[in-house]
Amino acid sequence: MNSDLVTAITIFVLAVLVGAEVISKVPATLHTPLMSGANAIHGVVLVGVILIAGRVDSPIGLVLMAFAAMLASINVVGGYIVTDRMLAMFHHDAAVHHERSSK
Repeated sequence: MNSDLVTAITIFVLAVLVGAEVISKVPATLHTPLMSGANAIHGVVLVGVILIAGRVDSPIGLVLMAFAAMLASINVVGGYIVTDRMLAMFHHDAAVHHERSSK
């Protein structure tokens, strides 16, 4: 194997382990806001796919880039839908609380 490939795989494995350790320490009540904040990362992935797709020469590479762009787009849209639902739940609770306190 190429030394660059080994380095990339090592970094990936370490990132997965560190990410799993960090996420396991987050309280359950903060998981949804944390996932909502990850939408920015998915947006960066989508921009990266678009930038790399402009440099692809082979047809198989273009198919893979289109597939990656589709998955990244689904991830971004799904993340925003989940965030919108989460914020709607908090908005409903605030309206009910305000209505009860005014009586």
